[in-house]
Amino acid sequence: MTRQQTIILSRGMMTVMLTQGKKAIFALSLLALNSLAISAAHADQLADIKKAGVVKVATFDANPPFGSVDPKTHELVGYDIDFAKALAKAWGVKLQLVATNPANRIPLLQSGKADLIVADITITPERAQVVDFSTPYFVTGQQFLVPATASNSLDSYSKDRIGAVKGTTGEQALHQRFPQARVLAYDDIPLALTALRNGNVQAITQDSTILAGLLAEAPDKQKFKILPDLLSKEEIGIGVSKNQPALLNAVNTELISLEKSGEATTIYNRWFGPGTPAPQPRNFTIKAN
Repeated sequence: MTRQQTIILSRGMMTVMLTQGKKAIFALSLLALNSLAISAAHADQLADIKKAGVVKVATFDANPPFGSVDPKTHELVGYDIDFAKALAKAWGVKLQLVATNPANRIPLLQSGKADLIVADITITPERAQVVDFSTPYFVTGQQFLVPATASNSLDSYSKDRIGAVKGTTGEQALHQRFPQARVLAYDDIPLALTALRNGNVQAITQDSTILAGLLAEAPDKQKFKILPDLLSKEEIGIGVSKNQPALLNAVNTELISLEKSGEATTIYNRWFGPGTPAPQPRNFTIKAN
């Protein structure tokens, strides 16, 4: 074989190799695109919920009036439960309630054991890094519950033992506002109240509406009082997994619809309006961000 024939043959082989290489790259590109398409389809959680015919909602079972067990029916009832029911009805699916406590709300969502968090969860920048939030459907503030004979000044408790529910913004707010206080965390608000009764803490903190409901149902309510000053303002939203725009949009759309129809006010009055154990004026509206 001459040198010229060798060069021609070499060029021919390179052409074949390049052609085959381009085909391989093209095939890999198609595979990657198909994988992305499959992932995108799988990532549409709203579609998955409607296909399954059920939405799993993490909510409280010991945090009245947002969520608690009805002693007569033994079913979960409360403000959050009513909103969860409204979402399920709007989407034409069954509602599966997953009872939780504050510390386990986000882990349930991240593990896929819950599709939504409807459990009095305050919107914070830290939580927003791992969870997407709906527009607020409730606005409240952190207050103190203390013995009836104790001081009315919030700052007088700055070095005391103060109880809070584990994993809540109330616990975080105490550390920020009163760094010299000893903060004791409890699994739920009834346990915190027991600690206050026993003298293990000098005060407990929680959303104002929850404290009002707690005090109204306490058999010894005359022994306690709620301080008027707010520790912090709280905006409550529905938690959705990250990167689920269709599901988040569907939640927001229904919340706005409930506000416009008046159903959101009806739900509020059912748990916080006149005639309830702990009436509170509704000084907010649900609106788009």
